[in-house]
Amino acid sequence: MAIHTRFTEMFGCQHPLQQAGMGGIASPNLAIEVAHAGGLGMLSGTGTPLPQLLDAIPAGAAIGVNFLIPGTADLAAIYQAATRSTLVECFWHEPDKRIVDIIHAGGARAGWQVGSAREAKAAEDAGCDLVVVQGTEAGGHIRGSIGLLPLLDEVRTVTAVVLVAAGGIGTGNAMAAALCAGADAARIGTRFMAAYESTAHPAYVEELIRSSAEDTVITTAFGDGWPNAPHRVLKSAILAGQAQGARQRWTPDWPSVSYNGAAEARALYAGQSVGAVRHRQSAADIVAELVVEAEHCLKRTCVAEMLDAERDAVRPDRRHD
Repeated sequence: MAIHTRFTEMFGCQHPLQQAGMGGIASPNLAIEVAHAGGLGMLSGTGTPLPQLLDAIPAGAAIGVNFLIPGTADLAAIYQAATRSTLVECFWHEPDKRIVDIIHAGGARAGWQVGSAREAKAAEDAGCDLVVVQGTEAGGHIRGSIGLLPLLDEVRTVTAVVLVAAGGIGTGNAMAAALCAGADAARIGTRFMAAYESTAHPAYVEELIRSSAEDTVITTAFGDGWPNAPHRVLKSAILAGQAQGARQRWTPDWPSVSYNGAAEARALYAGQSVGAVRHRQSAADIVAELVVEAEHCLKRTCVAEMLDAERDAVRPDRRHD
């Protein structure tokens, strides 16, 4: 069975799956392979020079660009991204109608990642086409204080826009659960950090493979340059950083493959889905595994509902007992 949602209709994707726009890890190759596999690939407008990123986007590909909005934004860069990509998505600042209008003027859909129902409503009021609902299970920087499923419930009561569920989704079963809970798509981050196309440092990937959900923690430890911004990382990164003593740099930068220092002591972001990372895979294989498992789970759910309906239909009328 194919999974058709408002998300797949909006972006012409085969699957209701969005790759997270992980700055420094979401390489053009990763985004392109996710798009080729039927999902929505994402690039990060933070770090790599924007023209270099945009030049890598094939014409017509289902690829978007993510921007961190720390209070002031490079509006020219946002507009430029909107003219070359299918989605421009923003994070970490209150939804801003001025930015949304610029994205629409460039020809792209506008999205905003939120951590509360209030922010979701503000994003809709600002004109966003899509809202990424981020639960506290997510890796990286976390905007809100509520788990994904209760947050989805709250957001669904205040907005009618397309919803993408983010946080703790690393298996097809979790993807199916998010869709059943009302999401139009699932956002996957941690699994793609271990993709062959990811630029994550090998030591980072090995830590992910060894870890489980209980090995992650929400902290503000890696806050130099970005204070008071909670983020979920592997506990091992904090311990390794403490062992570095005065040499440690508690910056929010995660280690890419080109990093030459103690990679294990950098910000090793990981969501509570990290237990699903068991080995390196291609991005295409990750997408296929998630989608097939989600389809099977949804099919089982549909069959169970049909059987329940049939049992209800033949159940004797007990009103005369």
